[in-house]
Amino acid sequence: MIKQGYEDFLRHKTDKEVNNRPVTIVKNSELVEVLSKDVKVGDILRCRRDKELPCDMVLLSSHNPEGDCYVTTANLDGETNLKIFRSLPETAILQDEESLMDLHAVIKCQQPITDLYKFVGVMELHQPGQSGPVVRSLNAENMLLRGSKVKNTLFVFGVAVYTGEQSKVALNSKKKGQKFSCLEKSMNKYLIAMLIYLVIQTCLATGLKYYFNNKDITPKSWYFYPAAEDQGDYSDSVLKFFEDLLSFLVLFNYIIPISLYVTLEMQKFSGSVWIGLDLDLYDEVTDQRAKANTSDLNEELGQVEYMFTDKTGTLTENEMQFRQCSIGGVKYREGDTGLLPCSDEETSEIKLREFILSMALCHTVHVNEDEVDGRARSDSELRRNYEASSPDEKALVEAANRLSIILARGTPEYQEILVDDKLVRYDVLNVLEFDPTRKCMSIILRTPEGNILLICKGAESTIIHKCTSGPKEEVLRHVTDFAVEGLRTLCFATRTLTEEEYGEMNKKLHEAATALDDREEKQTEVFNMIENNLTLIGATAVEDKLQDKVVETLEKLREAGIKIWVLTGDKQETAVNISHSCGHFKPTMRELMVVKTTDQRSCGERLASHHEQMGLDPRSEYALVIDGASLHFALEDHHESLRNLCLKCVAVLCCRMSPLQKALVVKLVKCSPEAPSTMAIGDGANDVSMIQEAHLGLGIMGKEGRQAVRNSDYAFARFSFLLKLLLVHGHWYYNRIAVTVQYFFYKNFAFITAQFYYACHSYFSHQTVYESLYLTLFNITCTGLPILVYGIMEQNMKAKDLLANPRYYRRLNRNSLMTLPQCAYWVALGIWQSLVFFYGFRFLIGDDASLKPNMELSGLWTFGTWVYTMCVLIVNFKLCIETSYWNWVAAVCMVVSILGYPVLISIYSGILWAEKLQISYFSSTTLYFVFFESFMSWSFWFNFILLTAIAFLPDYVYKVSMLYYQQSPKTLRQVDSCSSSLTHPDFTCQQWAATRKLHQPGLQRRNRWSTVWRQR
Repeated sequence: MIKQGYEDFLRHKTDKEVNNRPVTIVKNSELVEVLSKDVKVGDILRCRRDKELPCDMVLLSSHNPEGDCYVTTANLDGETNLKIFRSLPETAILQDEESLMDLHAVIKCQQPITDLYKFVGVMELHQPGQSGPVVRSLNAENMLLRGSKVKNTLFVFGVAVYTGEQSKVALNSKKKGQKFSCLEKSMNKYLIAMLIYLVIQTCLATGLKYYFNNKDITPKSWYFYPAAEDQGDYSDSVLKFFEDLLSFLVLFNYIIPISLYVTLEMQKFSGSVWIGLDLDLYDEVTDQRAKANTSDLNEELGQVEYMFTDKTGTLTENEMQFRQCSIGGVKYREGDTGLLPCSDEETSEIKLREFILSMALCHTVHVNEDEVDGRARSDSELRRNYEASSPDEKALVEAANRLSIILARGTPEYQEILVDDKLVRYDVLNVLEFDPTRKCMSIILRTPEGNILLICKGAESTIIHKCTSGPKEEVLRHVTDFAVEGLRTLCFATRTLTEEEYGEMNKKLHEAATALDDREEKQTEVFNMIENNLTLIGATAVEDKLQDKVVETLEKLREAGIKIWVLTGDKQETAVNISHSCGHFKPTMRELMVVKTTDQRSCGERLASHHEQMGLDPRSEYALVIDGASLHFALEDHHESLRNLCLKCVAVLCCRMSPLQKALVVKLVKCSPEAPSTMAIGDGANDVSMIQEAHLGLGIMGKEGRQAVRNSDYAFARFSFLLKLLLVHGHWYYNRIAVTVQYFFYKNFAFITAQFYYACHSYFSHQTVYESLYLTLFNITCTGLPILVYGIMEQNMKAKDLLANPRYYRRLNRNSLMTLPQCAYWVALGIWQSLVFFYGFRFLIGDDASLKPNMELSGLWTFGTWVYTMCVLIVNFKLCIETSYWNWVAAVCMVVSILGYPVLISIYSGILWAEKLQISYFSSTTLYFVFFESFMSWSFWFNFILLTAIAFLPDYVYKVSMLYYQQSPKTLRQVDSCSSSLTHPDFTCQQWAATRKLHQPGLQRRNRWSTVWRQR
């Protein structure tokens, strides 16, 4: 409880830090600082560069005269690149507190919704001298969302629209609930079973007592009946019945391992500390260690069956590099000296210059000029940093820069290009923004010569169909080659417009942009009309750099039996390319597409079609791609069909998703009939919902803020650290906790069941066979320390073997160590050993046979001491057998536990402490010198050796059987080596036979023994 309180305190501390961040608002023409939790709808906020926005707000103005600003939404959709947002022209001029106080306007907008990319509203501007308000439409381009950061703009002014729980990021978040590991759930079930067993045992003992009390022979038992009757032991009152029931309940209550919870909490807390101290999970580049935000789920790390991962910042570094291109039907690659042709063929210098110029002009990149020493510099000497709304745009502009066509300056009105040290200006007439339906973007420019030039870039599936001329076949072939290499591709096309054509187009663009109804549809229609009759000039190939060892990590996780789903807010083409490059999609997989569905019916038909396809060819491996819009329809009306389809696929990719949809997909699998263990991993605020929904949530300490880290169960810096965390720590923790739980059940059964046997032999009196001190010391002193250290330090397999053979991870899946047969075995072993302890010594003393040298008889406490000593030593020996990793700490704790018992009992029973200390607790002298006299007989020691062998006989047979049939780590490595050679042309039939033998070691032995038996 203290540990849980401490973890809750840390979460409260983090929440308090977020709620108490200072925010500047405009009040009475002055800037006033308030706490973020005190921001109200209608407040005008002033937000500075690189600060997180505290609420969803409509942009009024910025430091830029045009009223636009650049914002990164990495915490919301995972995209670290800059997006441009614009204010209305009427408010863009209000750039100080005084002018803002003169603003009289009303904003009418829709109720809060979860869609991050949609906002519908209007602003009614009341201006002096006008009879009515001026109405301007508002859309997502005017809305700055909570959690995003302002970049490359000194400050912005905005009016709060959605605050607190009504902000879009909050609506996409899921309230964090209490998580329980599958082992903890199983343990609770078994504890309930033990409680039922205790109640049955208590009722049985009480019933048998009254049965024997009412037998005719009982009153004739002159040696105890009169005294018992005087004390009221044979009363038939209800009060006496409950007295007896509670007495037996207290007598047998040790069957419930109360100390188990304390031991587990200490083990889990220590385990979470070890995760932070593991140097293999330390990232030197960022100087960050792994972090455990909770210790309750350590064992769940070894149970993952489905992994849901974000893409941007989790699988990738989100750093693009220009690699190759196709110009005029000729393939080029970038070398140290510029573009180098990949064949003997080359294109003309004019086409090369035209293509590179298109790369430098067709974008919405923002330029930052860096004057290092403050002195005046020429345009060629300036250092420039490029910020873009797309990582591809930045990579292409930087590539053009390296190819001697430099983007010097860029504003919404013009772009200046440095060519051969000459500054050339292109006026920006219109920008046709990218959208996922068109899959392209365009820019209309006026060249220095006065011509009007349209440059369009986008996916090859869109651009080639819009082109009427150019090397279409050659470019398409090159694009296919680039895609096979896992590169992201874009095609470029151009068109020269006449003044009349542009005038007509601009008029239609203005009408569509100012429409209040169906604005997006009208704009798309005009864009498609403009982007036509193009000339294809080439294509680019950009590499999205993956994080280190991502491919190897995903491959080993797949070998470990973990199914991997990628959930991303990124575009479909980008996500599919990354899935191929990181190995999530294999070339042999058949891709099923559920994208661009427009209603429930079309979505259902698409799902049914894929089900039919999989039924016709069940042997093939399938990968599913589904987008956010189709997922919305599928989750509404076809969630069973969607789940069945997804679970049959080897890999699943969900793209263009909202944060809430990510959580719904996790829940879809989590609540399936098989109830698999799920894990979600991400690095941004858009991943928080799925991190909280999954059984296990992991955060990457990346570039997208700390929300994912704060809301995760475990966090680390690199995706590749996942292997050590799951395959090693997960395996160890699950094995430790599972053995700890079952060991507690086992040792308590072995210990207290003897009490029930004695009750059967004592006419079901309430007499205990153990002295009270024995009951106190058993779980605390005699057996508590070794199992505590076992749960902290045990390593049943070496880390290198677990990493080299991920298939070991599968052995622990589905809570395999806590199944009913496993628990029944441990309990049965405890009951068997209790029978051996009790009746072994019972038969030894026989009919009051004396084992002492002076021929004195052994009393109850001597008998109880024998049974207790045997139990303490045997249960500790059992733990020695289970321990695979011995170090000095484990050895010392075991020695202290085994030797500490006789030392403590010798001190307690060898001195009359009541006389020494005058304390009533020590007034009993029942154990005085009993411990010493109990072990004076050689018969006891011979019996001890014999009973030890008998007690461990079933366990020995079981473990020998397991070793006989299970494969060792060495065997598995040989199998891997042979399996990798199966496709080699020199692989012989003899080697194939050897591989089969390695896979079936038990079959060899059974066949050999069958042959010997037949010969006999």
